[in-house]
Amino acid sequence: MGFTYFIADLHLSEQRPEITALFLHFLAHDARDADALYILGDLFEIWLGDDIDSALTNDVATAIKALADSGVPCYYIHGNRDFMIGQQYSSKANMIILPEKHCVDLYGETVLLLHGDTLCTEDEAYQNYRRWVYKPWLRWLFLAMPKFIRGHIGNKIRSNSKAQSKQKQQYRKQIMDVYQPEVEQELLHFQVDTMIHGHTHRPNVHRFTLDGQAKTRIVLGDWYEQGSMLVVSAESKQLIEQPFLAT
Repeated sequence: MGFTYFIADLHLSEQRPEITALFLHFLAHDARDADALYILGDLFEIWLGDDIDSALTNDVATAIKALADSGVPCYYIHGNRDFMIGQQYSSKANMIILPEKHCVDLYGETVLLLHGDTLCTEDEAYQNYRRWVYKPWLRWLFLAMPKFIRGHIGNKIRSNSKAQSKQKQQYRKQIMDVYQPEVEQELLHFQVDTMIHGHTHRPNVHRFTLDGQAKTRIVLGDWYEQGSMLVVSAESKQLIEQPFLAT
C-alpha cells in the first residue's frame, strides 16, 4: 500500500540541533518507504539567501537529495520564514519547488496544498508585511546586499517576530488562525474538497459542509516539540507525531 508524507513548520536552526537530528533520521529511514514527501513551508527558521552556506543547510540538502535520489521525490512550498529559498538550493537538494497554492492528485483525490499564511487574513499587519516583502524587486534588492548586512536584518526580523508574538498572545486565537471564509473561498476557487496546510502550528482535522458538500481542512503541526506529520494513502489520512530521538 502506497502512502505520502506531508510535513511543515520544522523551523530548523542551529539553536535546536535535536530537531535537525530528528528530521535527518526521518529522511534516512521512515521517508524512504513513501511515494513522495511534501514540505509545506518553514523548513528553516529563516532564509537569507542561497549563497549563505552553513553546516545545517548543507546537511539538510544532502539528506533531502539522498532521499530524492533513492526514488522518493521531495516537493516544497515556500513558507513565510524561508520564502527566499531559490533554485540554487533546491537544485542542490534535488527538491522541487511548487507554486504557493498547488493542487495535487492523491490516490484519486485532488487536494489543495499551501503553507497557510495567506488564509490568516484577519492578521492585517502580517498581510500588509507579506504584500511588501514578497515584491520581486525588494527580494532582488535584499539578496544583492552583502551577507553580513543580511545577517543583521535577519536577527532584527527574528527579534521583532518574538516581540510581536508576545503582544498578540492574548488574542492570537482570533487573528493568527485562519479565516474560515477565506478557506471556503479557496476550496470553491480550486473546486476541491480537501485542503492541507501548516503555518498555524495547530494540528487538527476540520470537517465541515460547504454548499451541501463535505469538506476537510487538515492542519499540520510544527516540529517544536515533536515531529508532526500527515500520512496519506488511498484508504486514509492520519496525523501522527514522531517523538524525539533518545539522546
